[in-house]
Amino acid sequence: MTILHKENANEGAFYIEEDGQRLAEMDYRKEKDRIIIQHTEVNESLRGKNVGFQLVERGVEYAREANLKIVPLCVFAKKVLDMHKEFQDVL
Repeated sequence: MTILHKENANEGAFYIEEDGQRLAEMDYRKEKDRIIIQHTEVNESLRGKNVGFQLVERGVEYAREANLKIVPLCVFAKKVLDMHKEFQDVL
């Protein structure tokens, strides 16, 4: 599965698409030196495959590459970030 990235002005998303349909997505808003993760959603067909974690992980990689911090408003993303000490540098 390939995680795609789309960003327009101050909004963006990491997502997985199959046959033109988004099956998983993590939306964020960009403000100054940070991204604010707003929502993460995974289609039932992909549940249990660690896809939500992979989306958050890709967001962390993006934040590191762009020297940004992450503010997780999404409960799922916050849980993932809190559970993984290796992600603490972006908080």
